[in-house]
Amino acid sequence: MESKKGRKGEESRKRLLKAAANEFSIRGFHDTKISEIVKKAGFTQPSFYLYFQSKEAIFEELITDFHFRVRKLTESLLLENGLHTEDVSKRVLSAVETVFQCLAEDKDVTRIGFFLNPEAKQMKKDLAMVLKENLEAEQRLGYFHSELDMETVAECLIGMIEHLTDSFLLTGIKDPASLAAEVVNLLIYGMLPKGSDVR
Repeated sequence: MESKKGRKGEESRKRLLKAAANEFSIRGFHDTKISEIVKKAGFTQPSFYLYFQSKEAIFEELITDFHFRVRKLTESLLLENGLHTEDVSKRVLSAVETVFQCLAEDKDVTRIGFFLNPEAKQMKKDLAMVLKENLEAEQRLGYFHSELDMETVAECLIGMIEHLTDSFLLTGIKDPASLAAEVVNLLIYGMLPKGSDVR
């Protein structure tokens, strides 16, 4: 019986989080009302307070969870030692696609965590630092040019992911696979014609 109650409570909590994410995504934090969240979730207003103390609390949980998931994902994408040269671009493509897939999973939460969150700028700086550490480790393994400043590369990558997510991913214009392919094609092969030896 207790486990059933626990499962039901967890399901109710998830429904409230999903409804809140949608409301925040559409209306922004200040214009979102708890009454609209519970209406969308199919609950009464008093039931909201069984799970969350306030509108601020549910918003904070959404962005904290988003930050945690994206940071953990970024940390996990470090390329391992011993890759063949031809495998590096494939692994980079897979890593970038995984990031876009993560951001596409719940567009409401991504819109909140990446763009509406007042701490979004600091969160992106944090992600850029994790990415920089990954890139420097991969650079030491010989996967990337030794003269590249990986802090700059990391900031460029975060900027590209942020803008492409806003312009193409959240709007549904492009999917994670096609966006990742374009990003990696630019990063790995550049803008010069094939066969060009200009550096």
